[in-house]
Amino acid sequence: MAIADISSSAAKSVATAINAEGGTAIALSMDVRVERDVNDGMATAIARFGAVDILVSNAGIQIVHAVESFTLEEWQRVLSVHLDGAFLTTKAWLAHRKTAGGGGTILYMGSVHSKEASALKAPYVTAKHGLMGLAKVVAKEGATRGIRVNVICPGFVRTPLVDEQIPKQAVALGITEQAVVSNVMLGETLDGEFTTLEDVAEVAVWLASFPSNALTGQSIVVSHGWHMQ
Repeated sequence: MAIADISSSAAKSVATAINAEGGTAIALSMDVRVERDVNDGMATAIARFGAVDILVSNAGIQIVHAVESFTLEEWQRVLSVHLDGAFLTTKAWLAHRKTAGGGGTILYMGSVHSKEASALKAPYVTAKHGLMGLAKVVAKEGATRGIRVNVICPGFVRTPLVDEQIPKQAVALGITEQAVVSNVMLGETLDGEFTTLEDVAEVAVWLASFPSNALTGQSIVVSHGWHMQ
């Protein structure tokens, strides 16, 4: 397993934890917006493992503002990390799979915001919707080569990205931080619970191991009932 992160220390920390549990992982320093970083990282992973069968496109950032308060640079930065990153990693991976003889799986990390909108998150919602379109195109183009592509759409997961949003949304909305959690983040769930990393991981393993093209070009919502389809 190759763990890629813009922070080399973060990538090393995850790889170390996987290795300590008996797995095999390497850490890659990668800015997914930079084509050379992506291509070099893919080459390193292929050289170490011989092949990369599964691509998980998971890079993302969040900036919270009303639309009129976003600068163009902020808008472009959010879209670039989510969409340019997904495009560049997909392109590099597809070139590898063509040489390897086809087959394999791509998992894009979408969001309930691939289906729904929330205030203060215009570029994030736009980017997550865009991942849905990319997944469908790549699923169609890759089908004859045995490549499956799906999108995981979690609800709010208590990660540093989410924790950072709570005080910012409280200020922007004029409510307490607890109200952000209970009303904004979890108000539409059926049980008032955050989606967990384990929830998302279980779905990722299932999608990656699905045995046929019967499940491709689809999105799976993991959100405690926040969005139903």
